[in-house]
Amino acid sequence: MPDDMLTFEMVDRDGAIAEAAEDAGHSRADFLRRAGVAAGGTLLGSTLFGGVAAAGAPKQAPASDVAILKYALSLEYLEAAFYKEAVDAGRRHGDVREFARNVARDEATHVAALRKALGSAAPASPTFDFHGTTRSRTTFLQTSYALENTGVSAYLGQAGNIKPPSILLAAASIVTVEARHSGAVGQLLGRNISPSGAFDAGKSMRDVLAIVDKTKFIRS
Repeated sequence: MPDDMLTFEMVDRDGAIAEAAEDAGHSRADFLRRAGVAAGGTLLGSTLFGGVAAAGAPKQAPASDVAILKYALSLEYLEAAFYKEAVDAGRRHGDVREFARNVARDEATHVAALRKALGSAAPASPTFDFHGTTRSRTTFLQTSYALENTGVSAYLGQAGNIKPPSILLAAASIVTVEARHSGAVGQLLGRNISPSGAFDAGKSMRDVLAIVDKTKFIRS
């Protein structure tokens, strides 16, 4: 792992996040169940991802692709809630405030687009507890850096599993924005904006959910 790649263990070096959430007791299976990832369904939205590849948007997608979209939505719920809390708190100033506002808007748009694409198959958002990570400038940026890099690797990890080209194109249109977020927060932290080097490596759904589970950010 490159030296500049942040993990949630590095964010929570003193164990404060883990200690605050000690009784949360969520497992990857719980997260999958709450996100509805295990089930297939029909894509009911009239357009896919707010008009991206709308002409080719399938009304019925393979169950595996619906599961991937639900997985993506569960991660976008997490990011959208994190940035909304940071913006609503009003603690950020200058470039960091502008970054948080812009990313909050993007993540909320991703959530809306994924929910529209999934239609009635879209799972409800879990509730979250970010254990104070949005309060200080440094912890907010470090957690953002970890979230954004995890999001990029999550989308990339599913690229080879997506069947309809229209869904692949829509997912690609999100991952490029997530990568811009990652680079922007890396710059604000003075970290490597491309921590994986010239080529990114994707992560499996199992690995990403394990990372998310360790944060204890998801309450129910």
